Amino acid sequence: MSDEKEKPEENSEAEEVEVVEQKTPVRRFDPEALAQGTGEEREDDEAIYVDDMYGDWFLDYASYVILERAVPHADDGLKPVQRRILHSMRELEDGRYNKVANVIGNTMKYHPHGDASIGDAMIQLGQKDLLIDTQGNWGNLLTGDSSAAPRYIEARLTPFALEVVFSPKVTEWASSYDGRNKEPITFPVKFPLLLAQGAEGIAVGLSTKILPHNFNEILDAMIDALRKNPIDLLPDFHQGGIADCTDYNGGARGGRVRVRARMEKVKKHLLKITEIPFGTTTTSLIDSILSANDKGKIKVSKIEDNTAEFVEIMVHLPSTVSAEDSLPALYAFTDCEVSLAPNACVIQNNHPQFLSVNDLIKSSADLTRELLKKELEIKLGELQEKWHFSSLEKIFIEKRIYRDIEKEETWEGVIAAVEKGLKPYAKLFRRAITQDDILRLLEIKIKRISKYDSFRADEMIKGFEEEIKEVEGFLAQITRYAIRYLKDLKKKYGKGRERKTELCMDEAGELTPFDRIVASKVVVANETLYLNRKDGFAGYGLKKDEAIEKCSDMDDVLVIGKDGVMKVMKIADKMFVGKTPLRVAVFRRDDQKVYNMVYRDGQSGRLYAKKFKIGGVTRDKEYPLFKTHSRSRIFFFSIHDSEKKNSRVLVHLDPTLKRIKEMSIEFDFAWLELQGRSVKGSTLTAHKVDRVVNAPKAEGDEAEEAKPVPKNEKEKTAAPNSEKPKAPPAPAVTPAKPEKSNNDVPAKEAGKPKDQTTFDFKDN
Repeated sequence: MSDEKEKPEENSEAEEVEVVEQKTPVRRFDPEALAQGTGEEREDDEAIYVDDMYGDWFLDYASYVILERAVPHADDGLKPVQRRILHSMRELEDGRYNKVANVIGNTMKYHPHGDASIGDAMIQLGQKDLLIDTQGNWGNLLTGDSSAAPRYIEARLTPFALEVVFSPKVTEWASSYDGRNKEPITFPVKFPLLLAQGAEGIAVGLSTKILPHNFNEILDAMIDALRKNPIDLLPDFHQGGIADCTDYNGGARGGRVRVRARMEKVKKHLLKITEIPFGTTTTSLIDSILSANDKGKIKVSKIEDNTAEFVEIMVHLPSTVSAEDSLPALYAFTDCEVSLAPNACVIQNNHPQFLSVNDLIKSSADLTRELLKKELEIKLGELQEKWHFSSLEKIFIEKRIYRDIEKEETWEGVIAAVEKGLKPYAKLFRRAITQDDILRLLEIKIKRISKYDSFRADEMIKGFEEEIKEVEGFLAQITRYAIRYLKDLKKKYGKGRERKTELCMDEAGELTPFDRIVASKVVVANETLYLNRKDGFAGYGLKKDEAIEKCSDMDDVLVIGKDGVMKVMKIADKMFVGKTPLRVAVFRRDDQKVYNMVYRDGQSGRLYAKKFKIGGVTRDKEYPLFKTHSRSRIFFFSIHDSEKKNSRVLVHLDPTLKRIKEMSIEFDFAWLELQGRSVKGSTLTAHKVDRVVNAPKAEGDEAEEAKPVPKNEKEKTAAPNSEKPKAPPAPAVTPAKPEKSNNDVPAKEAGKPKDQTTFDFKDN
């Protein structure tokens, strides 16, 4: 009965547990419900959860691409495919050339991504002329020509690669993808291959671009790093050229390098390109020049490509264009100048990290020192073992300990006899005598014992002692040893690896930037700006309308409408600018023109005068020159080349006004200070105005593009070259000097210049 009672209790507890679990269901995203527009979440555990399906897969794929394909390792500067190629070549190394096809086939034991990726990576390594000694047609970096098929070209490791890259005793190994072979995790490279060869790759969510540097300068920088001196390493390109490295920023992310082709003036209308920028070829460079010529940005009559071992591109210019004038345009619109953005992303500690060139140099210098230390420690251990066994052998033979084993009948007895014979000499050795040592002694052949030369053995032991002492000295001063090692590398392999890219420097030897070239200033003015005032259209495609001025397809157009709204637009074939505009012209950022304007404020009815410059603007943004109102209008508008030139106007009041002695007011814009376009201006009068015209010219007066605006808005605005309206006969007016008044000063607007102090004009 007791057993029967216990069972229901257990069941009830289980039921309670189940109830508790049902009260806290797992809420999951239901794509079916979302597709139906309900937007509800299901509580069914079997609902499809997108993150569960794809989250881990994507992360695994991204990690694989970053770690195993696209990004180089910081320690040896190699991507996995490059590392496997070098490992395969080391396996096949016998001093002779191997067919590249054979190397590719052997590498496929380690690399699971096919022969095409292996072949491409091997060609790139071979073209960098550092690790692989090539034979045959391996392509051309200058022209962009591809290499021959792998079965026609051969390769072997260079002496530099054999000395610097491989060291099996300190290499960490791992199983290949199929488990049949062993491959290195990283090579113990005692040189920053990453900085010498450069690297470029695109992974999931990040990319890397490391520029190449000079071989000898890298070694000098490593020596400076070991000596704790400042490091100043700048890129050097195989193609040569001239580099602006003022913004290099130590190769860190965010820096920039500008590289120009080297061009020589052969004749007045002939240029020769002898070096090309990094990342370009003679073919791509010529294509960019022809493209710029077709677009009208430069003018070229003919191009000849005579490139063989060295670059030689002859650029023939028209007789109307000189070589000096063409250089800025070639730099601005072609690949004769390129901009490079370094982005040093590497694998370090099994994670992608963004480092600078200085960081990589310091890391490589420290790693080289540690690798050399490990090699010395291994060598020291080997020498000590040789000394130990040679000393054991000498005592074993000279003291005739081998005779003690003749009486022993068992193997254990033999070992014990030898151990007993060596025991008195144990203090002479640097470590304890082990059973393995005894076994090695017992393997000595009788022939060797009979011909043993004691004098020769002493000399050998003495040599081991000298080598041990030397290695211990190196370990005690490992930094000096590493510096000497780097100097030896420079002496052995640095010849013929001088800098090829010229750095842009001033006379004092300091880095200086290229002269900044504004594209709009060097582009050829190959178009004409036309204006149709009646319909309100402008552009370089309106060939039958009024010609304004020469322009290019890169220019901006300034438009000032009769409503006082200013706008800057990108020039086009045809664009709407408004009917009867006051001003349509090519806009230049450094324009020094001065604008004179008389307008009526619609809200107050007052007449204002202002003198201003355009200043900085944003394209396609409207800028009102005065407050917008239905009764506001412009009475007078003129343009002058400089502040020294100004307009003089006559303001004619409305004839219907009574009790006013002077019906005309003379005003000179020279009385105003030059201000920004947003100022309200100075008050001319508060009375109703009939019209504003140019004042009679005095000697020496000039008015450029003066445009009196007619009284009636139905009348057409006078063109720049139209006849100016004549003022009616009026008595001579003596201009009154303006008096300051604070009555008409508007409230200060945020972010705008302070309004000009206004003036009231009194009767004489």
